[in-house]
Amino acid sequence: MTISLDATYSLDPSPSGVALYSREILYGLARQHPEAGFQFCYRPHRFFGSFDAALPPNARRGLLAEPWGPRRANLFHGLNQRLPEIPLRLAVATFHDLFVLTGEYSTPEFRARFARQAREAASRCDAIVAVSEFTRGQVVALLGVAAAKVRVIHHGTRPLAFPACPRERVILSVGALQTRKNIVRLVDAFESVGTEWRLVLSGSAGYGAERIFDRIRRSPARERIVLAGYTTTAELAAWYSRASVFAFPSLDEGFGMPVLEAMAAGTPVITSNRSALPEVAGDAALLVNPEDTDELRRALAEVTGSEDLRRELSQRGLERAKSFRWEDAVRRTWELYGELLG
Repeated sequence: MTISLDATYSLDPSPSGVALYSREILYGLARQHPEAGFQFCYRPHRFFGSFDAALPPNARRGLLAEPWGPRRANLFHGLNQRLPEIPLRLAVATFHDLFVLTGEYSTPEFRARFARQAREAASRCDAIVAVSEFTRGQVVALLGVAAAKVRVIHHGTRPLAFPACPRERVILSVGALQTRKNIVRLVDAFESVGTEWRLVLSGSAGYGAERIFDRIRRSPARERIVLAGYTTTAELAAWYSRASVFAFPSLDEGFGMPVLEAMAAGTPVITSNRSALPEVAGDAALLVNPEDTDELRRALAEVTGSEDLRRELSQRGLERAKSFRWEDAVRRTWELYGELLG
């Protein structure tokens, strides 16, 4: 039996949430099931680069290009809500989010292409993995998929090497600098925080970044705002350890990996009360309306002004992060394969 997966996104040179998910599922499946045979498939623009990546002993490399592809695989899993345009015996697709259908958070061309791929994949799948209940609800409501066809399998918390270092007066935010991440309102709210605090924005420029940069240039607190850019895994782990507050007021998230990473580092979290973020954060974060700048401002003041609250949120976050394990995500993914294969 051969199970093929779209491994293209695992080679992203600047790993996003999809890339991290792809790596954990690909290598986790191969590690947990040495008796099974896997094919890691790469689209043409990443295929030759894939030879630099070491594959597990029970995995082989494949080219994912129409009209060629994994036609003989017993099951194919598209790890980023799309499928190859070839006949497949059994197909699974993971859906991370559907913000392309609900907001203008990317270019019209990207939204049109992504929406077409998502609708086509949803119509052909034998089963869909949704990374949250929120995303599951969107798949059912926006794509007309039967609820019974969609399985919720949460992400895990990746084991970052957090260095032992003292906390600094730093409010950290992690994610691409784009409209969807709500950075402009975060900057607005940060301006009222005491001058001993810095705001560190870790992430590369995305859709709408120029408006964010312009707002920072005009901010009276601009000297206290650090644009860290894209950070390596080690650099990111260090920022989580140094920060005293993590602020993630995103407008739309299918999951929200940075929230779990901050919690795993013991960093107190402020995040949005919408999309999948309450589902991930539980009672271990301060939740705010991301479109209410005054509410975000009050939350920042509350957390930066109370060491006791920061300690409480830190303890809750550490416990919350432990309940999200990649081993569980891999196990439940394999169980879904077994149900489909009979």
